[in-house]
Amino acid sequence: MKSKAENSYQDMLNLPHHQSADRPHMPLSDRAAQFAPFSALTGYEEAVLEAARYTETPISLSEDQLAILDGKIRLLNVCQSQNPEISVTCFIPDEKKEGGRYRTWNGTVKKLDLPGRRLIFEDKTEVLLDRITDIRMEEACEQLTKNPSAYSGKYKK
Repeated sequence: MKSKAENSYQDMLNLPHHQSADRPHMPLSDRAAQFAPFSALTGYEEAVLEAARYTETPISLSEDQLAILDGKIRLLNVCQSQNPEISVTCFIPDEKKEGGRYRTWNGTVKKLDLPGRRLIFEDKTEVLLDRITDIRMEEACEQLTKNPSAYSGKYKK
């Protein structure tokens, strides 16, 4: 015996599927897209990734470390015409959040621009003197030991 609900829909069971005369039939791929997951929080993924990105805290150099760095810059100023090969480590501040990263450049010095407070390499890389934390220069150090009096006094900021 059929229930009352089954009997009430019996008249519709054999009717053809309705097709709209005004709208074209939607392809299955578009129908599936209606039910695809969506991002209710636009940009949330990027914000989480940005927050998780590691940045370093800049170190503060001691007075002794600053004096050594100052001597290396003075030495570099004297021997820059010889285009010495050096390695420079400096702090690059992050543009989006607090902190930054340390980067080391190796290359040949083209110019030490003291008024502009920058060091320019042959490959046109520019490093700001105020962000430098270390300078390594093997050959130039030999010159310092031969004539230390040539490097006395501070360079102008």
